[in-house]
Amino acid sequence: MGGGGKIPYPKHVWSPAGGWYSQPSNWKANTAVFGMVIVGLTAMMWKLSAEREVRTKFPEEGRFFPSRYWSKQIIEHEKNQKNGGS
Repeated sequence: MGGGGKIPYPKHVWSPAGGWYSQPSNWKANTAVFGMVIVGLTAMMWKLSAEREVRTKFPEEGRFFPSRYWSKQIIEHEKNQKNGGS
């Protein structure tokens, strides 16, 4: 009822996915490392994007606007608004 054992396959075949019955012993560590690389690159791109963001129209007061928390231009604008500046 198990479908049988592994069938013979050519050992000289190479594939990026690892070929037949591939399950490297360190797949969890590789996945964790690659996941951290993706998170790191995403964070760097997010930071770069936030630094280069330029706004011509600012969000309305009291309205939910996610980039209000990381956009330096919006933060400075709201700080000036709070201090009475324009």
